[in-house]
Amino acid sequence: MKNDAPASEKTSIQVIERMVSLLDVLSQHQDPVSLKELAIETGLHPSTAHRILNDLVTTRFVDRADTGYYQLGMRLLELGNIVKSRLNVREAALEFMRTLHRQTNQTINLSVRQGDEIVYIDRAYSERSGMQVVRAIGGRAPLHLTSTGKLFLSLDEPKAIRAYATRTGLAGHNKNSITDLSKLEKELAEVRVTGYARDNEELELGVRCMAAGIHDDSGKMIAGLSISAPADRLQEDWLTNLMDTAQQISAALGYRGGASS
Repeated sequence: MKNDAPASEKTSIQVIERMVSLLDVLSQHQDPVSLKELAIETGLHPSTAHRILNDLVTTRFVDRADTGYYQLGMRLLELGNIVKSRLNVREAALEFMRTLHRQTNQTINLSVRQGDEIVYIDRAYSERSGMQVVRAIGGRAPLHLTSTGKLFLSLDEPKAIRAYATRTGLAGHNKNSITDLSKLEKELAEVRVTGYARDNEELELGVRCMAAGIHDDSGKMIAGLSISAPADRLQEDWLTNLMDTAQQISAALGYRGGASS
């Protein structure tokens, strides 16, 4: 029995492979490369290479240095810096997260913002925590339903928060979810004052969270550190441990206090 991929899927994969081959060749040259040379080194017909390069220029993955010459674009640098910052924060946070887990015996999450959601990029937990991990590494959740998401939203201008509410409709997961803009704005104002945020069973019934921000050497909040626990077990005195741990991770990333964004 044949299990061949559809023709459209094969075509899409082929285009991606050709794009990658062009990027690989460009990465091997310090100076801009001519279309003719790119076609020779990739084995692509010049017209095919030209068409793909035009798309890469439009999306800023490639820059047109001069007529018929190309070089890697700035978008690759931007994306690379994002990946670098996330790898750095994971590396810097890991041991601190393990220590915080030992102190609380609860799940410790490391999350970053991606658009209108947070993405869980690392976690420290054990089966003895008494809580099933409901968001795996790589999982996503809406900003307004999570403690870390509220931290990121609290940094936005009022206009941006209203735009977020319009885009998402502030959809809720259960009866505790904040689905009213005025209520969300009030809670975000409190987050700005206290420097931490909470999720009171808004994402998952039976699970409460508290989160503090992690800042890089420029003062920008790049991640959130949170404790997730069964609703009846979350202890207020963990908040001090959480804030201290987030501060220690920030210091390891070069943060020295002061203004943040």
